[in-house]
Amino acid sequence: MFPGDVLAFLGPNGAGKTTSIKMMAGLIEPDAGWVKIVGEDPHRNPAALQNLGAVLEGNRNVYWPLTPEENLEYFGVLKARKSGINLLEKFGLMHKRRTPVQNLSRGMQQKVAFAVALIHQPQLLLLDEPTLGLDVEATEDVKVLVREIAASGCAILLTTHQLAIAEELARRIIIIQQGEILAEASTQELIQKFSQTAYTIEMEEILDPIRIVELEKIGINIQEEKIVQINNPDLIYQVFNILNPLPIQSVNKGQVDLTEIFLQIIREGKNRNV
Repeated sequence: MFPGDVLAFLGPNGAGKTTSIKMMAGLIEPDAGWVKIVGEDPHRNPAALQNLGAVLEGNRNVYWPLTPEENLEYFGVLKARKSGINLLEKFGLMHKRRTPVQNLSRGMQQKVAFAVALIHQPQLLLLDEPTLGLDVEATEDVKVLVREIAASGCAILLTTHQLAIAEELARRIIIIQQGEILAEASTQELIQKFSQTAYTIEMEEILDPIRIVELEKIGINIQEEKIVQINNPDLIYQVFNILNPLPIQSVNKGQVDLTEIFLQIIREGKNRNV
């Protein structure tokens, strides 16, 4: 990763994302391979972790009974009071600086978590589900924060199951399953690659359960029981055979989103391991 990069690190539950993050954070040692933060191995040189910040799911990187100001003083080891005040102002938290974190809204709690993660001005920021449980307005606030942090030169590793967020924020995507990298590319390259082969068939009527099962068996995504998404062009005539003689409203070749790409890559990975 380079300064200012936003890399989405994606995979289903159990793929190895959390284990990888724990290795990066120096919490567990890798069985093989290595981890480097700004060129240093945190397992050999713990000082490398000074270049790392993290916003963990559920705001686990802050102390809820403490106020935002107290959290920043604590994690700044009382040496970064000025930086802490600047962060409170930056995130619009000055009026809540003496309110216990547990009494703040979910969105403000997340802002405190970001401020704590940034108190030491890390060069790499780990974001674990940063928008989970947030309302629309708070989610937009977090997206603005992520863009601003990246623009300041901090590299960001983002893990999330909200793939629309990953598609919007990440410059690059890595998809893993069972510890194996299945795909690694820029977000736009990945979307363009799969969009060249994507077809959407809209039926005039809702599909019957038997046809839905047959289509899903060959890896076809069904939406609203009448929209058939084909990401593999080799399957298009097989799909037509399953749909025959039902009336078709339209057939379009268009761009897929990251959710559809993710599902196809994960299904292909499962089939390869069967």
